[in-house]
Amino acid sequence: MSLDGQRIQRGRYTIIPRTLIFLTRPGEVLLIKNAPGRGAWAGLLNGVGGHLERGESPYSGAMREIREETGLTARELRLVGVVVIDTGSIPGIGLYVFVGKAAQGDLHPTQEGLPQWVPYHRLAKEPLMEDLPELLPRALTAYEGGVPFTALFRYGADGHLKIAFDDV
Repeated sequence: MSLDGQRIQRGRYTIIPRTLIFLTRPGEVLLIKNAPGRGAWAGLLNGVGGHLERGESPYSGAMREIREETGLTARELRLVGVVVIDTGSIPGIGLYVFVGKAAQGDLHPTQEGLPQWVPYHRLAKEPLMEDLPELLPRALTAYEGGVPFTALFRYGADGHLKIAFDDV
C-alpha cells in the first residue's frame, strides 16, 4: 500500500488529535480545575481530556483520559462533536468531543488538576476555559439530540478566540 496521497502539504491542516470529555450526572457536569503551573489556564475549569497516544482511537483515548484524570469510568460515552482548532501555525489541533455518564470509581486529584462536580446552575459563576460557555451547551444538546456538531476555533488578530459552529 502506498501512502503517496497522505503526504503533508503546505496550506493544509496538520493536526494533533486530542479528546475533550464531559461526564454528567443529574444536574451536574464533571470539570477539572487546572493545576497551578498550567500557565494561563491555571485555576480554570475544563473538561477531562488530552492527547491521543499512538495506536489509540478517539474513543479509547477518551476512556483512558477519564480513568487517568478522574479515577472514574464512564458509560454511554458518545462522540458529540469534532472541532478543528487553527492555532495560527503548524500543527493545529483536532478535538474529539465526547459526553457520557459517570459509572463508577472515586474522584482523585492528579497532576492535571482537581476534578469536581459543578451544578449546571453555577456554571456562569465559575472560572471556565474561554470556549466552554459556548462549547459545553452545544455538547450537551448534541448528546441529548443525537446529532453531532462540527466547528472551527481560531484566534483573531486581537488574540480572542473565534468560534464558528457549522449548522448542519
